[in-house]
Amino acid sequence: MDAQDELLEAIVGLVARSMDALQMLGFIARHMHPPDIAALAAVLGDADTSLQTAHAQFTAARWPAHLESFRDQAGQAASFTLRACEGIRAAAVPGADVRRLTLRALRQASRAEEALYPLTTSLPSVSKFFVEQDRRDDQTLLERLAAGMVRTDGQAGVFHAANEPDERGGFSVFVPEDYDSARPHPLVMALHGGAGHGRLFLWTWVRAARTHGAIVAAPTSTGDTWSLMQPDVDAAHLANVLQQVTQRWNVDRSRLLLTGMSDGGTFTLLSGLDAGSPFTHLAPVAASFHPMIVAMSEARRISGLPVYLVHGALDWMFPVSVARSAYAALDAAGAKVAYRELADLSHTYPRDETARMLQWLSEAN
Repeated sequence: MDAQDELLEAIVGLVARSMDALQMLGFIARHMHPPDIAALAAVLGDADTSLQTAHAQFTAARWPAHLESFRDQAGQAASFTLRACEGIRAAAVPGADVRRLTLRALRQASRAEEALYPLTTSLPSVSKFFVEQDRRDDQTLLERLAAGMVRTDGQAGVFHAANEPDERGGFSVFVPEDYDSARPHPLVMALHGGAGHGRLFLWTWVRAARTHGAIVAAPTSTGDTWSLMQPDVDAAHLANVLQQVTQRWNVDRSRLLLTGMSDGGTFTLLSGLDAGSPFTHLAPVAASFHPMIVAMSEARRISGLPVYLVHGALDWMFPVSVARSAYAALDAAGAKVAYRELADLSHTYPRDETARMLQWLSEAN
């Protein structure tokens, strides 16, 4: 085997095994329930061992100068993936702090996706990975995305504004490659959970947004979490993010979705039910709720407001009875509530709901 064939084999092996492991990590993230950690860690099988072997082969390959940037990008994605797998296995050790270790591990998985995404421009298999699974054979969609990858107007892709991992109060944006400035696009404002970060939470939405042509803005709270005690603080932050995004891209102002996980879901209700909120649709996930949130809101804001409420029956932080109370209160106040109680969901983000949310966003009014 000559050097070129060895290099090709190393690239294909590393990228394929990185995506395989990330797919498994995605399954683990969706089904993460602390009591089930041992079974979930077993889902990895030998994926991380295979990736380690591929990574060693990839690193040992002889790289021409013009491919060093590609090498570094793919290597970084693999390294973050391996760290995520290592974290999941550490969480499964008896006596381990499951919640802390799994949270850290899944953050590494998000960093791996961020590192992998730029390879969509050179590897069709990676482009497919960032498309919803049921649309990966949609050649029209894949060709449209591929055509958009060569654009030079700087209007599509991933953008960060003062949103490095150690910064608070910034935001990240994803704009699909087939963005068309001549038509308005739905906007998703996605709020991370407590102690989370918008730059990482963005990746819960990229696959669905890329498939269905939505823009996603993922702000980072100004404090360690959203200003639940002083909603005006982060409400002003969201308004600033919205202003900057709508100034740069063509946004459909009748399809402005505010959504969030855990504290982000609670803040979705607190801020989104305010009479001055610009958001047309709300989708709180795994949120806390108090009846006063509705009682203190103006009837004209809630009446007819589309709300997509998601909660897990296994939620250990906010019991599902909280969501049932929220549904009853919002429904009684006249909101148009789509209630999704998921029997197999714990206190984690259900990525499989994002495409459904976008479909609901296109239909609800």
